[in-house]
Amino acid sequence: MGHPAEEKNRSHPAGPLSRSPSQDANLPSSEAPNAATADLDTLSTAAAVRLFREQDARILEALEGSAPAIEAAICLIAARLEAGGRLFYLGAGTSGRLGVLDAVECPPTFQTPPEMMQGILAGGPEAMFRSQEGAEDDTQAAALDLDARALSGGDVVMGISASGTTPFVLGGLAHARNLAAATILVTCCPAEASPAFDVTISLDTGPEVLAGSTRLKAGTATKMALGTISTLVMVKLGRVYGNRMVDVATRGNAKLERRGLHLVSELGRVDLACARASLAAADGQVKVAILMSRRQLSAAAARAALEQHSLREALSGHFVPGSK
Repeated sequence: MGHPAEEKNRSHPAGPLSRSPSQDANLPSSEAPNAATADLDTLSTAAAVRLFREQDARILEALEGSAPAIEAAICLIAARLEAGGRLFYLGAGTSGRLGVLDAVECPPTFQTPPEMMQGILAGGPEAMFRSQEGAEDDTQAAALDLDARALSGGDVVMGISASGTTPFVLGGLAHARNLAAATILVTCCPAEASPAFDVTISLDTGPEVLAGSTRLKAGTATKMALGTISTLVMVKLGRVYGNRMVDVATRGNAKLERRGLHLVSELGRVDLACARASLAAADGQVKVAILMSRRQLSAAAARAALEQHSLREALSGHFVPGSK
């Protein structure tokens, strides 16, 4: 980079990086070379950065186009989790790591039990830090991983595959379907809804700036979609009040403790000293402490009310009779 004079018209690539459509007809779009970036190595740094941003605009377009499928996935997952089921994220490489990341963020953010949302990565935990490239081709491994977790018909398996063709993912989804578990495919290629899956989320991000490097547009779109899904599932499950993280694990670290304290003070409408006392009596549970503070309840009474009502309902005065 650093040669402005060598910049070329990106709309008309030429040279050895150019390929005719027929050469790449069988490649998933996430793997195909991008005609707009064929001269990437000849661009100045400023032009290359600008090119990345131009390509990144495709991410929001892909998310907008997949909004109905994302909504369907949220409703499906929330219903299964509310009934006692679990969500398994299933993937290889970047896609699998993003699933693991989304799963492990839920307990500290929403105080979900660790088993409620689990990430399964091709190649096992070691693949999180060191690539295990061959693991994605094993069509049976995901089934074994799911069986080790006692997958049942009440669960959901969300397979994440940028190309939509990863054998590890497709094998796991097929196994889940055989057990009557709900199935969701998240892909970054054009894909029609398939009867093989309950929901197909097609994030059509197109070819990458660097051909085949799906940690770029595909990875970003996947991260955004997963974040939307898990957050709105938690909203449906009553683990969010307004836009506030009222199920945050306050015993996790000093930052989370401060966040919980200020939530109790603000939403409980008490000063920090009272909020601290309520939070201690509530064993660090923010929703319980908020309800204690706003409705002058004991911790036991507040918990009883929250077993029957959402925090919003409880704050409106809809308590279980005799809970005061």
